[in-house]
Amino acid sequence: MRWIAMGLLLGASFCFAQDSGGFKPATSNVPDAQYPKVDSNSRVEIRVKAPDATKVKVNFWSGPKSDMEKQPDGFWTFRTPPMAPGLHYYTIIVDGAEVSDPGSTAYFGGSKWASAVEVPEAGADYYLPANVPHGQVREIWYHSSVTGTWRHALVYLPPDYDTQTKSRYPVLYLQHGGGEDETGWIRQGKANFM
Repeated sequence: MRWIAMGLLLGASFCFAQDSGGFKPATSNVPDAQYPKVDSNSRVEIRVKAPDATKVKVNFWSGPKSDMEKQPDGFWTFRTPPMAPGLHYYTIIVDGAEVSDPGSTAYFGGSKWASAVEVPEAGADYYLPANVPHGQVREIWYHSSVTGTWRHALVYLPPDYDTQTKSRYPVLYLQHGGGEDETGWIRQGKANFM
């Protein structure tokens, strides 16, 4: 009987180890936040504290709202199935109130500030900083004669732009998507690293 119990315990611990998937804090987290986490199978695990809540849901904009499970310590958790690589917006709904996840960086998308989690693409590094010459992203304000208002823009300037004053450079205009703003190409899309 003792051997059966030990076998069951070993089997359970093996299954738990297999299921862990190597969850690590997402690169899109605020500094030192342990959640949300992403594993090697592109699953996301979210954990939020709401000890007095009666119902908590997570609302990933790429899918339906899902119930989170209350833990004995007052935290609510949810684990997604594998997700496509990229940035996924989401909010937490605590007893009907839609809030941001305090562990996530806030991004402007869907015409409002929201949480998001970055699910990395296996083997891809084109959006990460690299030891190559980088330009700068500059913030500018200009007055628009069309709208009669002051407008905000971000401009990427290539390496040596300030020292090569006689050089001419091609221009590429990136317009953000509906519901996003001019920060999206830098903050969400990391265009300055590509």
